[in-house]
Amino acid sequence: MDLVIGIDIGGTNTALGAVNREGHVVKETSLPTNADKKADILCRELFHVCSGWINENPDWHLKGIGVGAPNANFYTGWVSNPPNLKWGTVNLAGMLNDLFNLPVYITNDANASALGEMLFGSARGMKDFIVITLGTGLGSGVVVDGKLVYGHNGFAGELGHNCIDFHGRHCACGNRGCLETYVSATGIVRSAIELLGKRIHPSPLRSIPANDITAEMLYNLALENDPIAMEAFDYTAHLLGVSCANVAMLTAPEAYIITGGLARAESLFFQKTKQYMEHYLLENFRNQIQILPSGLQENPAILGAAALAWNEMKANGEDKD
Repeated sequence: MDLVIGIDIGGTNTALGAVNREGHVVKETSLPTNADKKADILCRELFHVCSGWINENPDWHLKGIGVGAPNANFYTGWVSNPPNLKWGTVNLAGMLNDLFNLPVYITNDANASALGEMLFGSARGMKDFIVITLGTGLGSGVVVDGKLVYGHNGFAGELGHNCIDFHGRHCACGNRGCLETYVSATGIVRSAIELLGKRIHPSPLRSIPANDITAEMLYNLALENDPIAMEAFDYTAHLLGVSCANVAMLTAPEAYIITGGLARAESLFFQKTKQYMEHYLLENFRNQIQILPSGLQENPAILGAAALAWNEMKANGEDKD
């Protein structure tokens, strides 16, 4: 059985799974990333787990490894000063290749997600689309003519750090007004807190300490027509819709696919985002771009990393039966 290993490295946990060409995860697990330890320790632990799998399944034929990791460079295989990981700058692909003696492909999680959607999810059959991941921050992966856009330095597609307000909110990257400070789980909470100071509407949020307000709480209140929560979602959708329109007029995608924790608020979010996007598009772009949820219902991070491996091996002629 031909398989690849898909690995998603997070600040707290690392998920990995063995995935076939059809996108079926035949084995999976997770282990602590141990962010305060060196990267080579995690690599050895990953090798130990996979070696156990192979010993238990002699019919397996591992063909490659795909990795989604923060600040990962597809071209070089290096990870540079990833947030929440005390790694510094390391040749992660090289470390894994030395252990597994297999082709190793690495990119950031949003790019991996885009490839996962293209091979196994909502973007199957599409050649031009953009995936937006909405969680603590905002990530994105751009596919043009069936190929992921990496740019000349390997880091293209940073929609979350496009500036939408020169004098706006401070971002962890050091700039101000980055889109992800508004359009993300943390961003919508900041918007709701600001609205509580600007509006006089009654709301259960007024009795909750600001540090205890969550995006999930806002979602539940918006479903109950809470005016503050509803306006926070509308404001978030407005900013995302404008940004989608701006990018669409550069790349002309067939669809935006929105994934991540905040995307679970689809009923409050997607239709409004599309309405705002359509408003700001030029006439010859209107009514042509879909906004879709992820088609990866289970193990999306593992599937994205695995899709990276399958896609690159096919492109390089390394995926031969």
